[in-house]
Amino acid sequence: MISGKRIQNRRFSAITAILLLSFFIILSAAGCSKRTDSNSGTGTGTETNLPTADTGTEETDSDTPGSIPGNGSASESPAASSGIMKVHFIDVGQGDAILAESGGQYLLIDAGENTQGDAVCRYLRSLGVSRLDYIICTHPHSDHIGGMDTVISSFDAGIIIMPDVIETTRTFEAVLDAISAKGLTITKAAVGTSYALGSGSFRIIAPNGSGYDDINDYSVGIRLTNGSNSFLLAGDAEALSEREMLESGTSLSADVLKLGHHGSSYSSSDDFLDAVDPSYAVISVGTGNQYGHPSSEILASVSERDIQIFRTDRQGTIIFTSDGNSLTVSTVLGASSTNSSDPSTSSGPVSDSGSAPADASASDAVMAGSEPIDGNVIVHTTKTGKKYHSAGCIYLKSDIAATLDEALTRGLEPCSECSPPVKQITN
Repeated sequence: MISGKRIQNRRFSAITAILLLSFFIILSAAGCSKRTDSNSGTGTGTETNLPTADTGTEETDSDTPGSIPGNGSASESPAASSGIMKVHFIDVGQGDAILAESGGQYLLIDAGENTQGDAVCRYLRSLGVSRLDYIICTHPHSDHIGGMDTVISSFDAGIIIMPDVIETTRTFEAVLDAISAKGLTITKAAVGTSYALGSGSFRIIAPNGSGYDDINDYSVGIRLTNGSNSFLLAGDAEALSEREMLESGTSLSADVLKLGHHGSSYSSSDDFLDAVDPSYAVISVGTGNQYGHPSSEILASVSERDIQIFRTDRQGTIIFTSDGNSLTVSTVLGASSTNSSDPSTSSGPVSDSGSAPADASASDAVMAGSEPIDGNVIVHTTKTGKKYHSAGCIYLKSDIAATLDEALTRGLEPCSECSPPVKQITN
């Protein structure tokens, strides 16, 4: 007969063994799951590591994410283990074209002007793209959807998202014809709907209304996330749409903001910039464009918030790579037909003022299909400065008017803040 004391000792030994075994299992799991803090981005050239804010765990928006055919339901909350996502701001001159890729899935937002369709297709093929899982036509202006009919005709496509607005232009009708010819349908942009994209997702955040006087306010806006990294992309949305996004209560914070309407003064209001609170801003814009984009007022507003600026007219195609925790960036000058046919890569750090590395100077850019700038146009210089400016530039301490040709003869460079006229090289 076994005594009670011996039974208690055996029970104690068994419990002790179980506790020790559990401790070693937990310790081993912790060691296996330890994250290697290496950069896994694979962009062209050597990439620059970008610091991102430690935002922790996001709060999930109160509206229910939409159901995604074939993908289940997407959520914006950071995944426990995120994969790689790349966001390409393709240089299409004065226009927008953005490609996001993750886990073999692709999202294309806009495709530049009518003349840029082939260039966008070439860029997509260079990445091995054969199917676009999502296409967003932000709004029916030619500098955004002009090349989209060519893209849709050239690639298999899944979901095509557009705002609920119609334009009676040949450009818009060409896009509709291309969609119809492929037997595809249009999905109306619905605020609050989320879509899975590889290891991340994107949520529709605009437009929040209808009956806008300005087509730009119909722009489809999205917040794209991968782990704790985020991008806010809203086409040409102007102050009215920005205010509606703010009033909607949805999360707008993002590491990277594409400035609305190519850096126009009609977008990027103070309240909107404060709500997004980005570390980096991208301006998709053509060199020496006739609209004066980007606005010197907006450049000053962005710079005073210590937001680092990247510009397609200075640096060509801009590629952000996210591993879910950190961002790296690389730039490719000449990746599209808007720049030199001899592509060059650059990955050096970009200054807070948004100036490009030395080999990406705007004065060297060759812009196909754009109007040459008259050398007699008036620019503004200072007594001792090495740059010339647009009127009203925040760095214009003494204002001495000169022609563009005179400024160039003196060896002056264009200011990276106010984007003055640049004399283009024409073919």
